[in-house]
Order: sequence, then C-alpha cells, then structure tokens
Amino acid sequence: MTTLTMKFGGTSVGSPEAFAQAANIVLEQAQKWDHLVVVVSAMSGVTDALIRGALTAASGDGQTYHAIATDLRACHYRAVDTLLEPDGERSSLLAVVDEYLDGFAAFCHSVHILGEVTPRAMDAISSLGERISARILAAVLRQQGAHSEAVDATELIVTDDTFQNAAPLLEATRARVSARLAPLLDEGIIPVVTGFIGATEDGVTTTLGRGGSDYTAAILGDCLDADEVWTWTDVDGVMTADPRIVPDARVIPVLSYSEVGELAYFGAKVLHPRTIRPVIERGIPLWVKNTFNPTCPGTRIVHEPESAPSTVKAVTAIKGLSMVTVEGRGMMGVPGIAARTFSAVAGRGASVLMIVQASSEQSICFIIPTEAVPPVIRAIEEEMALELGRGDIDRVWSLDDVVIVTAVGAGMRGTPGIAARIFGALGRGNINIIAIAQGSSECSISLVVMADDAADAVRQIHSEVILNAGPET
Repeated sequence: MTTLTMKFGGTSVGSPEAFAQAANIVLEQAQKWDHLVVVVSAMSGVTDALIRGALTAASGDGQTYHAIATDLRACHYRAVDTLLEPDGERSSLLAVVDEYLDGFAAFCHSVHILGEVTPRAMDAISSLGERISARILAAVLRQQGAHSEAVDATELIVTDDTFQNAAPLLEATRARVSARLAPLLDEGIIPVVTGFIGATEDGVTTTLGRGGSDYTAAILGDCLDADEVWTWTDVDGVMTADPRIVPDARVIPVLSYSEVGELAYFGAKVLHPRTIRPVIERGIPLWVKNTFNPTCPGTRIVHEPESAPSTVKAVTAIKGLSMVTVEGRGMMGVPGIAARTFSAVAGRGASVLMIVQASSEQSICFIIPTEAVPPVIRAIEEEMALELGRGDIDRVWSLDDVVIVTAVGAGMRGTPGIAARIFGALGRGNINIIAIAQGSSECSISLVVMADDAADAVRQIHSEVILNAGPET
C-alpha cells in the first residue's frame, strides 16, 4: 500500500481560487496513491491577525480584536460562498466559521479583562485558523465526490507543555495516529489534518512553533511510514536566490538536509530544518512543489548531499543587521574575554548570526539584529567596565546597515578555489567585504557587506559562481 502525505501552506489556501486548486491536486493524487493524508495551514495572514488581536486585547485595546474578527469572518465567508453550493454544506460551514470566530472574540475579551495573554491562551487563539481551513478543504473535497474528513491534530500529535513551541512526543503520537487515522485511510477517506497544532497528554492545545505545518506533515509521514511527503507552496521549489533580487534565479533540483539548514539560518524562506527532520532521518523523500504550477517537479530534499559537479547551489542575504566590535590591544592573551562578551549578549536575548575574531585577539566582531544593538552594547560595557577603565579595551561600537550574504552548497567541501571565485566575483563588482566567516561544515561561506551593496553582491555571486558553475546538479 502506498502512502503520500501532502501539506498545503497558507498561500496555497489563501483564496477561494487557491482552495479550489489545492482540492484539484488532492483529487488527482488520490487516484495515484492508496492512502493520502492532507495537512493544511490557515489561510495566509490569518494566524498573524489572530495573534495581533490577542496582543492588542492584552494591551488594553478593546476594539481591534472585534475589527479583526469581522475581517476574518468576511474572508472565510467569501471562501465558503465561492466554493460551496447553496444546497450543500454551505450553511453548516458558515456556522462553523461563526463558532470559531465567536470563540476568538470570547478569548480576546477574557485577555482584555485580564490584561495579559499567557502562552497557553495564545496557542488556543492562534490555532483557530487551521481548524477553519481544514474544514473548508474537507467540505470542498466532499462536494467533488471524495470521501474526506477534517481531523484536528489535537487528536493526533501529543506534545509536551512548552506552549508556543511544543515538542512532539513521538511514541504517544504514533499510537494516536495509528488509532485515529489508520481506520480512515483503510476506508478510503482522505483526512484533512490541521497543521501547526497539537495537544498535551491532557488535551490542552499547543502549537509547534515556526514551520509548524511542515512539522505536522513530517511527523505524520514518519508515523504512517509514508512513501513520500510533499509540501506545497507558491514557488516552484527552493530557488538559487530570491527571484525579486535575481530575475534569472532557478529551481534547485536536489538539496541536502544540511544545505536546507544553512539556507534557513541565513534568511532564505525554505523549510525549517527542525520541522523536516522526522522524514529526512527515516529516508522518506521530501519534495517542495508549487500549488499554482503543479507540473513543475520542484525540489527534492535528501539526507546526504549527492555527488555533483556543481558546488555553490544558492546565495541568500539577511538584512537589518549591525556588526558590533569589541576592540583593544589589552585584550591580547587575556582569557575569558570572548566568554564574558557573549554571556553579556545572551543576557539580553540577542541572536548572534556570525562571529569573527582576529588571530591577534585584538578584536571580536559579531553580527546581531540592529534593534538589539543598544542594550547589547550597554551590557558589554557594564560587563567590561574594569577593562574599559584601565584601557585594556578601547571601545565597544557598532557598524549599522550591514547584510550577511551567504553562499551555500555541500559541494564546496573539499573543492579548491570556491572562496577565490566568490571573492573575485565581488571584487569585479567593486563590492567591499567587511568580514568573512566559513563554518567547519564547509557547507557555506558568509560575507558581511554594506546594505547598499547587498543586492549587487547576491547578483554577482549568482551570476559568476552559480550560473557559470558547469553542469546542473
């Protein structure tokens, strides 16, 4: 028996037309696979709106969440009215929409009275979008003659109680999936499962954090021993660069798990590595495909990089950053300076994206989001007050408006001359490099450039190092 798990992201169910296209894809694949499980996100923008309603209510605003509920009602009504026949499930589905959005307003009213929104309450609120979209898609499939049933993942995915970023408990989840989904599949029913959400063993709703719907699909693929997992989005696959910056960017046919991790870390909007680990470690093929161009093969994600003549596969950029420098000749040979520096940074909750230290130990440079700079510099100055006072450290300062440009490709490992080609491309583009870092995995090289040079840097590397790399992977 063959089993396929498919996930549709927010843009893939972001409009009545997108819902209809997703349904067509499901019906087509249902003819080709013995068992088919569908995971669905909320309509694009809905989860953000739900969260905004909760946050504004907690801040004392008693009006915004009502306006959000009205907007969301209109959005979902439009989808239901467009997709479902009046003499079918339309009226009952509109009642379901009302039930969930009335629940949203009630949650927000409670939050408004209390003046705070707990992580547990936020999970309950932010999970409502998936619950609605799963029921819409299942109804559309039934209208077209398929046997389909919406299933809340709270019945399937058992998690710990780390609200907002819950971790699945796989043994308990596997038992629930076997008990709840297997009978449906054996009866030829297509389950439409809510992405992003789960529940504690006591049944309290949780959410899976960033990339949660991908995580849901991967977990179900693992638990069902699926033959393949497909994630549907609004692009043809993972691209060699952001096509808004590089018009001739193209789809990458095959990417390894490590390459996906590097791309996700360095700002590319691809699968979050944590969310796909269950299927990658099981060796289950994972594909990224385009809902609106389903004949395009897409990108296949594999566990280990495949041998290929190409080296750099993609180039990406993270904006909105600053480079903080701690410098002083008195730092040379003094143990613990780096540890104390990054302890101070961690104390402010700042995310460090890249670190560079000269072998002379006269400076430490690191890249953080610009909004974190003032508190981080204050924290370092407080930690190093003694060293600053006696002149061991000259100053702690920041260079703002910098961008990390990263070239990614497992083929770079052990291939001589890649760095030279990258630096040569930037040199020919008259682009100044401020800092350089290469991870020990040799899967990426990161360069810091000024924001004004970032787009040109991405285009230069893409043109000279990716497009002219030789045969396709």
